[in-house]
Amino acid sequence: MTLRELCERARQVLDPVVFDYVAGGADEERVLADNESAFGRYALLPRVLSGGEERDTSVGLPGAPRVSPVFVAPTAFHRLVHRDGERATARAAAAEGAVLVTGTAATTAVADVVAAAREAAPDPAVWFQLYLHPGEEVTGALVRRAEDAGCTALVITVDSPVFGRHTRDLRNGFSDLPPGYAAENMRDLPGAGPGALTAIPMSAVPGWPDFAAVVARTPLPVLVKGVLHPDDARLAVEHGAAGVIVSNHGGRQCDTVPAAVDCLPAVARAVAGRVPVLLDGGVRRGSDAAVAVALGASAVGVGRPVLWGLAADGETGVRQVLTTLRDEYAHTLALCGGCRNTDLRPGMVVRKGGTW
Repeated sequence: MTLRELCERARQVLDPVVFDYVAGGADEERVLADNESAFGRYALLPRVLSGGEERDTSVGLPGAPRVSPVFVAPTAFHRLVHRDGERATARAAAAEGAVLVTGTAATTAVADVVAAAREAAPDPAVWFQLYLHPGEEVTGALVRRAEDAGCTALVITVDSPVFGRHTRDLRNGFSDLPPGYAAENMRDLPGAGPGALTAIPMSAVPGWPDFAAVVARTPLPVLVKGVLHPDDARLAVEHGAAGVIVSNHGGRQCDTVPAAVDCLPAVARAVAGRVPVLLDGGVRRGSDAAVAVALGASAVGVGRPVLWGLAADGETGVRQVLTTLRDEYAHTLALCGGCRNTDLRPGMVVRKGGTW
């Protein structure tokens, strides 16, 4: 099945409320739509007589020295779409040599996610995504859990001072997980009773010093996710970020921001090669990944397509998503006259309808 067919299969098998939770975005969902359509504004200018029979698309990322250029972006509540949930996603990502970013809102605890990944590969790259909590001791506890679980990097999401207004969820009355499901990483944290859950923090209180404090307290590389402005990319590097992820939260936060890929070139110029720049939001085909790499991304993340694959066919479905995108990317690289990721450069991307 193609990714679109996996999406339709997921629509058929999921409760409509759950499908809307996965599919939906903020407010009128303009950014959600623009994330995808933005890639259609770009075209690749191939080079000729410059390729070769062998292609190496692997990339080195923080805590992941040789992985696929397509990674699994953090998404919540995988057990809502398939009984094996995050465990199936972890096994699939590890088997395909892709980084998995598992998150605060996972319905499987981070230690169990890493254990599942190790069933498929001896040394998987699992990153842990978290939000800075106003209580420093809570943030510290989450960081220690990720370290103890064997995660190889942290990803701090910074674009969520408040929850986005999800129109579909408000219409459906979907405001909490059904009985039997929980954000397991938020259990047994400081300030809560035994077995109790702490609310996932979305706070406007933390600032760059709080980010730097996490960098200072952990031996793990720390990436920052949710950057759109080039000045914030510079600040991230200055405060010790090991990588910058250009993202508008998949269109689920502010419905008046640009598409992620449109922000990528300026962020890449601001970072100037000091740390890797990654992107998520709207990637639906391997050629989208090639455009992003040419514009300065080291790798691209996919969120909703992974959940489509998980819903449609569990671990096998997730593997299909990752292999499809990776193979399409390698094919596009070859058609552009390249043998490795660095052969895709900004001068090979033009805006459609612009000056060639």
